[in-house]
Amino acid sequence: MRLFVVILVSLIFTLVFWSGFALSSSKSDHLFFIERSKNKHVVQYDVQLAENDNILESNPVSVYWVLENGRQRDLNPIQRRFAYGIDSYEKLKKNKFRVVFVALKDREVIVEKKEGSFRAITAINGKPSVLERVYVESRERLIGLPRVLYVDLFGRTQETGLPINERIVPK
Repeated sequence: MRLFVVILVSLIFTLVFWSGFALSSSKSDHLFFIERSKNKHVVQYDVQLAENDNILESNPVSVYWVLENGRQRDLNPIQRRFAYGIDSYEKLKKNKFRVVFVALKDREVIVEKKEGSFRAITAINGKPSVLERVYVESRERLIGLPRVLYVDLFGRTQETGLPINERIVPK
């Protein structure tokens, strides 16, 4: 009986130790995702948080695939550089960054804390809005990158919280 109690206490201690260790690693907060016409995989953008819930300054936003089966996968170098990656970051103040996304180079996106969580703020139809998701309609080419037909931005206006969207057609 005494051996059973020792093993049980050891097991509980180990579980508490490892769960605390897992919680102490960096955390993330979802910003938005990109859906595509090609398949059901999505590209997820998350703000990276330190233990104190401040944005990690060295790598404030992470980007990765969420596959149809729910598993995650890193972007490959071509996807990161030409389609879904991040071009640059600029710290504006504590917990506030300007982020330039490869796919939205001409659209300023500010990542900051709003109403208790981090959000990606950008203009949608000319109104400051919280970006929630992006949809890309494309067609495969015989050789090279797919041809983007249009991009839809979906979000909620900062002023009213009402849904808003905008279609961008490449020229």
